[in-house]
Amino acid sequence: MDSQPNSQPKLFDQVRSVLRRRHYSYQTEQSRYGSGFDIFGICPQFSEDFRQAECPLRAIVCNAGIQIVSGTQCTADGFEMTFGVNHLGHFLLVNLLLPNLSDSSRIVFVSSNTHDPAKQTGMPAPQYQAAESLAFPSDNRDGDGGDVGRVRYTTSKLCNVLCAYELSRRLQKQRLKITVNAFNLGLMLNTKLIRDYGQTELSELSATISSTVLENAKSSPAIGVALAKLVLDSELENLTGKYFDGLHEVQSSQESYNEQKASELWESSMKLVLSLQTTF
Repeated sequence: MDSQPNSQPKLFDQVRSVLRRRHYSYQTEQSRYGSGFDIFGICPQFSEDFRQAECPLRAIVCNAGIQIVSGTQCTADGFEMTFGVNHLGHFLLVNLLLPNLSDSSRIVFVSSNTHDPAKQTGMPAPQYQAAESLAFPSDNRDGDGGDVGRVRYTTSKLCNVLCAYELSRRLQKQRLKITVNAFNLGLMLNTKLIRDYGQTELSELSATISSTVLENAKSSPAIGVALAKLVLDSELENLTGKYFDGLHEVQSSQESYNEQKASELWESSMKLVLSLQTTF
């Protein structure tokens, strides 16, 4: 068997060293998600550690995702948890890592068809507002957290697409050869996305999801192949500002193409992260 080039194992060792240097995850034992989740402490520290490790960076996949239906929870910084993790954390991390990206790099925001009411996924339609309103919502009603939580989730997935399209436009204006696309993860039954659901919430969800949606559920290996193609396939090298469902480029929701909303989301998100005195 042929021996592997020395550079590849060394690169893997560098990345592992960065990830192991600090604890970049959060504990779930304190609550279902942990109110101490400090993503705005984690992201700057990780980006600095990565910079010091001098690892080449050719792709970023923004794949963090949670769905909270048991009532309002917040990050350590006071932001509503779903919006903070699913959108603001990605927004901050990508902006911090942009200087590290090499030419022809790729960024993928993992979204979901639940952002599109026309897809009839069984989830409620998103209710987009300015980032500040989403970060500090007035609908902190723990009594009907299931419906509120699902709306927050679909809204965060819309934000992923809006953010991807807006970043793609901004990079194109700067003539940078970095592509940005959004990706529909699809319904996957073997993840822990609905680990916050109790029996009541599971019953409500089951009543709204059609048999067709369940029949089209995707496996982790299939999704992994599609996501890897989006990051690695040379045929997609110059494709940017698009939405992919598995291996296929498709249309996202009508609302996601609203450039005014996308620009407003970007600017208000930047205002929020800068309020934390984060340096870009």
